[in-house]
Amino acid sequence: MSLNDAEIVIVGGGAVGCAMAYALTQAGQRDVLLIEKQPGLGEVTTSQGAGLCGQVRDTAERTRLAMVSAKTFAQLQRDADVRPDWHAVGSIRIAESAANAARFRELKTVADEAKLETELLDRAEASKLWPAIDFRRAEAVLWCPTDGYMRPKDVVNTYRHHAEKSGAKFATGVAVEGFDLVNGRVDGVRTNQGRIACKTVINAAGAHAYHIARLAGIELPIVPVRHEYFISVPMPGLRPDLPCFRVPDTGLYGRCEQDRLLLGGWETKALRTDPRSYDLPGAPPPVEPDWPVLKQFAQDFTGLLPGTSDVKMDRVGRGWPTFTPDGRFILGPSCRVPGFVMAGGCNAHGISGSPGLGQLLVEAMFEKKPSEYVQSLSPDRFTEIKWDWQMAAVAAQRVYETYYGARESSAAGV
Repeated sequence: MSLNDAEIVIVGGGAVGCAMAYALTQAGQRDVLLIEKQPGLGEVTTSQGAGLCGQVRDTAERTRLAMVSAKTFAQLQRDADVRPDWHAVGSIRIAESAANAARFRELKTVADEAKLETELLDRAEASKLWPAIDFRRAEAVLWCPTDGYMRPKDVVNTYRHHAEKSGAKFATGVAVEGFDLVNGRVDGVRTNQGRIACKTVINAAGAHAYHIARLAGIELPIVPVRHEYFISVPMPGLRPDLPCFRVPDTGLYGRCEQDRLLLGGWETKALRTDPRSYDLPGAPPPVEPDWPVLKQFAQDFTGLLPGTSDVKMDRVGRGWPTFTPDGRFILGPSCRVPGFVMAGGCNAHGISGSPGLGQLLVEAMFEKKPSEYVQSLSPDRFTEIKWDWQMAAVAAQRVYETYYGARESSAAGV
C-alpha cells in the first residue's frame, strides 16, 4: 500500500475518528487522511455500541452538545445514498425513587434552559408510550420526543461517505509505530505501511488512545472500563417504534431491537483494565460475557417489564469504552506537542456524541478563542499537573459506576 502525505492525519477508524473526518471536511479541510489498523472501520468498540442517543444532560452545555448529535443524525438520515439508520422514537427516563424524581425536575429545568423539548409524564401518559411496561412503581417519568437510536456501523459508513465526497481519504490495515517531531512539533507518522508526512495528528484511537498519546510523549488517564448489554430472543409486546428507556435507580437502559429487547446497565462494581498492561500492537483483554451481571440486569428490569428475568439472551454486546477521572472528554490540541490533537476519553459518549464532538474539535483547532467549555476539555488539564495513576483509575471507574448520577442505596448500590 502506498500512503499519501496529508495535512491532517486521524488515527482511529471508529465512530469518533470518522466523525472527526466528517466535521473537518464540513469545515472546509480537504487534506485529511484517516488511518485504522483493523481491516475495516468501526470494528472494535464502535461495533459493540448499543446505539442510543439521549439529549438530557445535567448541564446546558452538555445538553446542547447532545442536541447537535440528534440533529445531525436526523439530517444525515435524509440522504438518499448512505444513512445512519436513525430512529427518532424518543426516550423515557423512569424514576423509582423520590430522589431521582427530584433530579428529573432539575434535568427538566436544564433542558428548558437549553431549549430541548421534554415533558414530565404521569403514569397513564407513560403507559400510552410503552404499554408493556408496568409504571406503578414509577415516581416520575421524563419524556424527550427527539431522542432516538442509530446503528453504529451505519453511522461510521455515513461519515465516511460524506467525508470522502469532500476529499478525505481512508486507509485500513495501517498501524501506527511512531511519530516524527521537528523542533518538538509533529512532522509525520511512522506506520507499518511507511511514513506519512503531516502537520497535525488527531488521536481518536479509543482503547488505544493512551498508547498513541504515549508515542508522542504524553501521559493521559484514559481508562478502559468493561461494558455489556444483551439482546433477547423475540418477546411479546415489543416493536421497533417504542421509545428508548433509562432507569437511573438501577442503572439500566435499553430499547427494542425489532421484537427483541436490548438491555444494558452500568455496574456499581465495574471492571476496569490498565492500558499500561497491554501494548499498541496488542489489545485489551477479551471481554467474555459475564452471565451473572447480565442476568442481574434482567432481574432488575423485571419489575418494570414482567417476564424479563426469565428471558433467553440471543446475543451479548461488550467492549472497553474509555473513561476519564473527571468524566469529561479529552479533546483538543496539546501544548506539550504542537500538532498533536486529542479526541479520546469519551466516557461512553463516543458514538452518540460523535457529531457534537466533531463540532467541538473544529472549534478547538481553528478558533482563536475557543469557549471556556472547549478549553475545559483540553489534554493540558492532565499534562500540566501531577496526578497518580491509581487514583485516576479509581475516579474514572467511579464515573462509569455513577453514570446516571447518584443512586439510592436501597436501589442498586444511558
